[in-house]
Amino acid sequence: MQAQNLVNNSPLIGRRGRNHMSLKWRMVVRFSLGVAIFAAALFIPAGTLKYWQGWAFLAAWFVPGFAALGYFYKHDPQFLERRMKRKETVREQKIIMKFFFVIFAVAFLLPGLDHRFGWSHTPLWLTLVSLALVFGSYMLVILVMNANRFAASTIQVESGQTVISTGPYGLVRHPMYSGICMMMLFAPLALGSYVALPVFALVVPFIVLRLLNEEKVLRQELPGYTEYCLQTRFRLVPFVW
Repeated sequence: MQAQNLVNNSPLIGRRGRNHMSLKWRMVVRFSLGVAIFAAALFIPAGTLKYWQGWAFLAAWFVPGFAALGYFYKHDPQFLERRMKRKETVREQKIIMKFFFVIFAVAFLLPGLDHRFGWSHTPLWLTLVSLALVFGSYMLVILVMNANRFAASTIQVESGQTVISTGPYGLVRHPMYSGICMMMLFAPLALGSYVALPVFALVVPFIVLRLLNEEKVLRQELPGYTEYCLQTRFRLVPFVW
């Protein structure tokens, strides 16, 4: 016990160990809350747990997410610390994200209601293809995070940050947003709902507004970003925009 206390109180080892434990538990709590909130948003409106599309969607979303958390916790915990920060500092981003989360919340309540009242009748093949695309888009987001360890959840430029122009960043300037847009467009179909599709699609304009404002900040604060924009022409969709 005394030896353990010495380790915990060590100014070098103890602080790092406590920080990692703190990060670990924050990850566990946030991930668990995320699963619980999404499950509630899907199954409570559905009025039943017999909603296989909901279970399949949760698996397609949270299984790779759990694996990614474990990978980054082991290899780059500082990156996870950046991703844990949710408070925006740019005024425009605060406004954009408020609207984004309202639409996001409403969108995920609709598929369960659709399932309960039978508004949509999506074919099995479309649901399965959409599930695969949701999974693929999530894997793209993870690939982007691995390529750019400064990809925080908020718009900010940190000390030592550099422009990333390789991998997915060689195709578009905002590949993470590309993955998120694809995820949002196919999520309602993966959940068996045509009705929810227009609401999910409303997320895309707010992502566009977010990335345009983000580019303004990066041009001002990140050295080399203006030159990168000249090199990589497309923002969101290769050969389109």
